[in-house]
Amino acid sequence: DLYRKVFVFRKDPSDAYVVLRAKLEQPLQNFTVCLRSYTDLTRPHSLFSYATKTQDNEILLFKPKPGEYRFYVGGKFVTFRVPEGRGDWEHVCASWESATGIAEFWLNGKPWPRKGLQRGYTVGATAAVLLGQEQDSFGGGFDLYNSFSGELADVYLWDTGLSPDKMRAAYLSLRLPPALLAWKSLSYEVKGDVVVKPRLRE
Repeated sequence: DLYRKVFVFRKDPSDAYVVLRAKLEQPLQNFTVCLRSYTDLTRPHSLFSYATKTQDNEILLFKPKPGEYRFYVGGKFVTFRVPEGRGDWEHVCASWESATGIAEFWLNGKPWPRKGLQRGYTVGATAAVLLGQEQDSFGGGFDLYNSFSGELADVYLWDTGLSPDKMRAAYLSLRLPPALLAWKSLSYEVKGDVVVKPRLRE
């Protein structure tokens, strides 16, 4: 249970990462991924990387620069331009549904204009899910200059698109529906220089 705790990625650049184990029974037609990050990086960095054997960017949340997030599904991406952070925690949720190809992006509890991405696609179930690195091959192929340095918390993955109420609940750390990956019952393995510490402030 990582409630009120964070992963601290201490080095920059770093070869460290955290492997997450999700219980995926079948491929995903819909999903939502949420997490909270705290960093002063201005270079590109990966936040959440979900790779299958056939597609290294099956799901990827990537921040190429301070005013931009990229959300990948099946190797294609849409860009969400955001205000540059004011040196505080940033909470992001990204959801996608195959039937419409609609990608939603929420930053700090607010929705951005929806975009179209990979209509009719299916996300593979046999996946390597990592925090802190961007996979260029299944479970590996890292570029140190895409690594994350800073603090990560409140990581979730659902096999549904969350409603607006639940998106806001995720931002406010309220009660959430059962998830494939849940911060309060996370199965994970630290690889390299990552430390679990209490959160410094709410």
